[in-house]
Amino acid sequence: MMKFEIKDQFRLNDRPLKILSGAVHYFRLDPTQWHDTLFNLKAMGFNTVETYIPWNVHEPDEGKFDFSGRYDLEKFLEIAEDLGLYVLLRPTPFICAEWEFGGLPAWLLNYDLQLRSSDPEFLKKVQNYYQALMPRLVSHQITHNGSVLMMQVENEYGSYSEDKTYLTEIVKMMRSLGVDVPLFTSDGTWIEALTAGTLIDKDIFVTGNFGSHSIENFDALEKFHQQHNKKWPLMCMEYWDGWFNRWGEKVVRRDASEMVEDVSNLLQRGSINLYMFRGGTNFGFMNGCSARKNKDLPQVTSYDYDAILNEAGEPTEKFFAMQNMLKQNFPDVQQHIPIFPKINSYPTQLSTGCAGLLDNAEKFEVVKSSYPKSFEKLHHYYGYVLYRTETKNFGHDEKLKVIDANDRVSLYADKKYLATQTAQTIGDEVTINGENPQIQLDILVENQSRVNYGYKLMAPTQKKGIKGGVMVDHQFLVGWQQYLIPFDETLKKLSYQASPKSTQPTFNRFTMKLEDIHSTYIDCSKYGKGCVVVNGINIGRFWSKGPIHTLYVPGGMLKKDNEIIVFETENVPIEELRFSDHAIIDKM
Repeated sequence: MMKFEIKDQFRLNDRPLKILSGAVHYFRLDPTQWHDTLFNLKAMGFNTVETYIPWNVHEPDEGKFDFSGRYDLEKFLEIAEDLGLYVLLRPTPFICAEWEFGGLPAWLLNYDLQLRSSDPEFLKKVQNYYQALMPRLVSHQITHNGSVLMMQVENEYGSYSEDKTYLTEIVKMMRSLGVDVPLFTSDGTWIEALTAGTLIDKDIFVTGNFGSHSIENFDALEKFHQQHNKKWPLMCMEYWDGWFNRWGEKVVRRDASEMVEDVSNLLQRGSINLYMFRGGTNFGFMNGCSARKNKDLPQVTSYDYDAILNEAGEPTEKFFAMQNMLKQNFPDVQQHIPIFPKINSYPTQLSTGCAGLLDNAEKFEVVKSSYPKSFEKLHHYYGYVLYRTETKNFGHDEKLKVIDANDRVSLYADKKYLATQTAQTIGDEVTINGENPQIQLDILVENQSRVNYGYKLMAPTQKKGIKGGVMVDHQFLVGWQQYLIPFDETLKKLSYQASPKSTQPTFNRFTMKLEDIHSTYIDCSKYGKGCVVVNGINIGRFWSKGPIHTLYVPGGMLKKDNEIIVFETENVPIEELRFSDHAIIDKM
């Protein structure tokens, strides 16, 4: 049995160990890419991989668990072990990670509970999740001849609260379910965060998160250790080697030489986990959102992060700069030539048909109610819901307004487009009229993502859909049909016809035969807003606001005969599907 200890140094079987770790999120990659990504981590000279574990993908509906496909965590751990990599696991209820709702499942919003707290109801939900999760991790611990060195208790809790009872209960749960490797917390290195977010008095190892000024940050972390009479090694659990991106903003880049110099300084004193080694992709509707007082700022589909490997897994300038620095500082480090994935730019494909959303709504699952329900009450937590009702036509203009909705609403009367409203304009009056005795009203609501960090995690603002109601004149409308729009194989049953000019959201179908199958990018630069489904898999959102105008498609999601559907909400005709062998990014 292997023995890992935290003394004045990390020690593995009584030998000193410097942890050289890189973050790789299995859930942001196609499983066919796990091996090559982890091989490249080792090829750079690192010995450890770190990953978060997002609760919301493993328990998408309460009591229903998924550990298959992209979420097959145990398979990912087995590959790491086969390659000789150690593992740091972060199975915390909250992960942040620029991930939808910070990894918290949206169904929690249907309960009257305090998130990330010692609220008994919240702890009960965590316990149920951990009873499904932890048995899958126990055998992979270093203490069970696996490769997991440590596990995390909570994530940056000192930036959220100081409920020590909650942190202690999480520790008790983990220990009771067989976790016997050392536990750690990770927080910013300022004194308030470290004081609030740690359990240092209970001997839970304390690490810090930062992306620059390594000397100063390690000084602060070491001082905190000393104040509690700990002679622990120093470790940065998240060294931010890049950054994430939001719609409509400039792509964030970090100079490779500056970063590597700071990392070199860090390694003279301690251990590191690079966040990220490879960022990957926010497939589906799993992109996170930055919280602001008056509006929230959703993040893009790509989680390239300007990381050591780019979104497609290609080694960047940072990879070779890091490799050279490591060889200079640690001459005995084992390194290899990295694997370069092949990226194809396929021929342009022409549309084989178009289906209007409003014309095909009846083909989707429908929930009927007197008043509109939120996404959470509909148990349809992500993406889009189409709300439909009718109002009497009195033969003159009427005023329509939506009361309390999130995040983006598009309004239609008798299938004619009226307006699109967001946080600043939802509730503004819109004029409606019609030619028939009854006017059909359709309201398409998009959940652009729940926040992944900050005080709004506990706020009712994170509930999505129409939460108040819809008024015409001074009356709330009743008699609603809510169509739950899936982005999977269900789209096959729509009525696709020759592409007409349309003023309603459309599903645009393409078919493509392939012989030489590799990863690619779909060029969305001519589209408006929506998402793309490849062979029944939602690969993510596009938006003309940029700054990134491509959607990455892993080769593992393609096959010889392919069906690709582009959902477009902005009345932009989609007649072609173009590809690229690289990301298309705005030059700012």
